[in-house]
Amino acid sequence: MKKIFNNLLPRIILAIILGLSLGMIIPEFIVKVFTTINGVFSNFLGFCIPLIIVGLVVSGIGELGKGAGKLLLLTVVLAYGSTLFSGIFTYLTSTAVYPFIIDSGQTGILSKTHQAGGGLAPYFSIQMPPVFDVMTALVFSFLVGIGISFLEGDTLKNFFREFKQIIEKVISRVIIPFLPIYIFGIFLNMSYNGEAYEIITVFGKVITYIILLSFILLIIQFTVAGLISKRNPFTALKMMLPAYMTALGTASSAATIPVTLSQAKKNGVDEDIADFCIPLCATIHLSGSTMKIVGTSMAILLLQGESINFFMYLGFIMMLGITMVAAPGVPGGAIMAAIAILQSILGFNEQAIALMIAVYVAIDSFGTACNVTGDGAISLIVNRFKKRLVS
Repeated sequence: MKKIFNNLLPRIILAIILGLSLGMIIPEFIVKVFTTINGVFSNFLGFCIPLIIVGLVVSGIGELGKGAGKLLLLTVVLAYGSTLFSGIFTYLTSTAVYPFIIDSGQTGILSKTHQAGGGLAPYFSIQMPPVFDVMTALVFSFLVGIGISFLEGDTLKNFFREFKQIIEKVISRVIIPFLPIYIFGIFLNMSYNGEAYEIITVFGKVITYIILLSFILLIIQFTVAGLISKRNPFTALKMMLPAYMTALGTASSAATIPVTLSQAKKNGVDEDIADFCIPLCATIHLSGSTMKIVGTSMAILLLQGESINFFMYLGFIMMLGITMVAAPGVPGGAIMAAIAILQSILGFNEQAIALMIAVYVAIDSFGTACNVTGDGAISLIVNRFKKRLVS
């Protein structure tokens, strides 16, 4: 399934290039055709988002179970704490850096584009109201997921496992394959309205910045892990480089688990701790993915001329760390799960969501590599407290 998402990158790049090129030469009625297609797909996506949240989050939380007791609790707290730190670190750093990347004259260009594009009404629209709203889906998922993790029986757990399989099929067979057409339509509209070049220039800088920031995050993670485990942080980080390079090539946390396991053990992590911690963190530790989403969303808000509030973003980051649980096992699952809170908390519109998806896919491998390499840092810390927790 992950191969589907890997192959998405060249198609999205092609869609962006074609959209930027053709938007300057094709007539208005063709642009309106794609505006209509995008409107239908956007409504379908809005219908699916609450179901995606339920399908991924309930199963993800429920599968954690009561299992390994204190070791499980410590690993979950460390993984979630690392994800929160990544989001807050990205917010604070971006607040300082973005004034140098995004000129004051560029703020608001997305809102201008959106208003201009609003003149091209679709030929028709098909309303698809969701079964329930995003917040209802989130609260329901948390309650049911936590409840399932404490149940002895498997009836509900099996039901939501199968429901997750349905959602995975919808994502991998319907949503992901259609994304290039959706993004083509968005960039076609932007190019038609004459604002595309400026937006692309800004996001080239943003992507470079986020990749560099991910390296800094790894140094911080291994510095903390080294201090706690009494290991040289740079030696420990160097040992995890094969996992980083593997994830860079596969863009899959799951596919990289064997390499991450091997390197964690070479780092001095006990075999039983590595066998427990690494597969779990591949599912719940998402510091790299959080960095991508927070950094990109802040840039989009600035380009829309919106104000950025720390406490609003703190709530967004806290929700993001939970909604993406188990999403790494689904191609595009992390960004699909994030769409819900991008809309409900940050107020993203259709154009902003399309840009988020395009940038996310472009740097997907770097986020995944940051996730799995950071798993090695967490395993070092858990290993340090092993005797105290199991005695």
